[in-house]
Amino acid sequence: MIHFLFFSLLATSLSPQQGIVYDDFKTPFALMEAPQRIVSLAPNLTEILFALGLGDRVVGVTRYCDYPPQALQKEKIGGMVDPNLEMIQSLRPDLIVGFRGNPLGVLNKLRNLHFPVFVLNLGSSLDGLFQTIEKVGRVTRAEDPAKNLVAGLKEKHQAIGLALRDVSKRPKVFLSVYGQGLWTCGEGSYLNDLLVQAGGVNIAAHIPRRWLQLNREQLIHENPDIVIIMAKDKERFSQAGESFRADPRLKDVRAVKDNNIHWLDENIAGRFGPRLIDALAAVAQILHPEMFEARR
Repeated sequence: MIHFLFFSLLATSLSPQQGIVYDDFKTPFALMEAPQRIVSLAPNLTEILFALGLGDRVVGVTRYCDYPPQALQKEKIGGMVDPNLEMIQSLRPDLIVGFRGNPLGVLNKLRNLHFPVFVLNLGSSLDGLFQTIEKVGRVTRAEDPAKNLVAGLKEKHQAIGLALRDVSKRPKVFLSVYGQGLWTCGEGSYLNDLLVQAGGVNIAAHIPRRWLQLNREQLIHENPDIVIIMAKDKERFSQAGESFRADPRLKDVRAVKDNNIHWLDENIAGRFGPRLIDALAAVAQILHPEMFEARR
């Protein structure tokens, strides 16, 4: 009750350009002036911040933040699950942008230290990506750049949909999420939505979980037409692809038998950021190359 009253009183003292917004965990956040010292606690958020033209205001990122290349020059505050609180404090941020993978205890400690913390969740669809960008734009007071970025991404997104408009057959797809084993995405994952929008059928779409591991019997039963392996580089993709081809139990799976096994860059598809639309384009061309060749 006290928490609610505090933010109610604060809201009355803010200008019309300011106010209270709520992050994806329903925590109230007071909009103030444009932040000048931003710490990002996730690679996808770092990408969004730089895409909004805020790279010069980013003072700290995780050790996994490697895109764009300029992010590598920023101070490292640790990882997503083990950020260094002392390092973050030393950077004197006036905004900390967190993500679903950050431990709740760490986020609460940062709030208790009186840092403005805004936390975003992982969306279950590509539409959620656009909303995430708009939210980051709002809390950083970069509303116009966010609007322009979303408009450009939606234009690319619509062009992909246009290329696929006459698709009549949707291939069955197994997406190997981690580049090894049979980990994949289920109904609740944004990657499932990506496969659908790329003109495919996710063989695990009927399972009401974001991430899961299939067993070989399930893979054999579903008999996908195409296997897509998310891997950090082509060398790791080749190793993972060979594990499918070398398993005698999978020899009759259509994708293995036809050697219809493809690489998807994990650095692009595994992050809920602007390059996810590039991942959509890559998957669409894997599943329906003929539709894109006809447009060249």
